[in-house]
Amino acid sequence: MKALMVLRVTAGLHAVAICLQPVFAGIYLDGSPSGMRMHEPTGLAIVFLGLAQLLIATIWWRTGGRPTAAIMSLLIFVGEVVQVSMGCSRQLAIHIPLGIALVAGTVALAIWINRQRVRSQHDDRQEVAA
Repeated sequence: MKALMVLRVTAGLHAVAICLQPVFAGIYLDGSPSGMRMHEPTGLAIVFLGLAQLLIATIWWRTGGRPTAAIMSLLIFVGEVVQVSMGCSRQLAIHIPLGIALVAGTVALAIWINRQRVRSQHDDRQEVAA
């Protein structure tokens, strides 16, 4: 139960942070170098949030939650590592569409995680009986 609550908070923070990235990129593209000064460190922070989310999702799964959160968190984390490397090497043909996919996937996963309910022993008994 506690793992799911921590996962919900982490996934929410992760989703908010990743949604700020296009805003910071837009500020940079609008001619302000401060946008890039915000975009780069936020990207690194997002990778660490992704790793934390992956670890918490794995703990939730191993304590009775669904494996979907851990699998999707792993895919998002790997995508974020690739995203940072593509951004640092200025490979925008990959960086921009991958960023769009990561924003959509991270927000969708955060919504899905927040819709999960805590499984009770009663639920477990019904699954065994079925």
